[in-house]
Amino acid sequence: MEDKSGIERVIIFIDGSNLYHLVKKLVPEKKPNDFDFEKFTKYLLRDRKLVRIYYYNCPLDRRKDEKAYIKQQRFFDKIQRIPNFSFVLCRMQKKKSNNKIIYEAKEDDIHLAVDMVKLSYNDAYDTAILVSSDGDFVPAVQAVKEKGKNVENIGFENKFSYHLQQTCDKFSKLKRTEVEKFFS
Repeated sequence: MEDKSGIERVIIFIDGSNLYHLVKKLVPEKKPNDFDFEKFTKYLLRDRKLVRIYYYNCPLDRRKDEKAYIKQQRFFDKIQRIPNFSFVLCRMQKKKSNNKIIYEAKEDDIHLAVDMVKLSYNDAYDTAILVSSDGDFVPAVQAVKEKGKNVENIGFENKFSYHLQQTCDKFSKLKRTEVEKFFS
């Protein structure tokens, strides 16, 4: 269902950590914090109506790397100023593996999946744009499609999920040259 003006309503769901790491590998000479989400959003929307952007990520451990933590917080502050932007902060879990301390993002994927399904059932959008290369989202995409909504997946040439690509209504694989345009 479109809005009263007949314009397709879109919500963009961004797996923040996934996007950060893929862009960093794809365009290593650029600073990931200079990624321009407003340019990226305009590219994704085209002539459709943005309802909201949901961005999911976890804070770094300040005690592990103060400098990286501060850079990330500045980035979070910057993107939260974008109109129609909802920032969903999840948690980072520290664990030991092979006598090394490693950090894992927790709850980000499940929050994104629940929000995507919940908002489809609330008829908040016509099309969900999922920015992630994580195939774990396939069951959520299937639930959203069962509700009659469209799902587009944005992947990257350096990594994408074939299964997610096959499940979504539309798939776009961004190349390095396209991603470079989203930097200020």
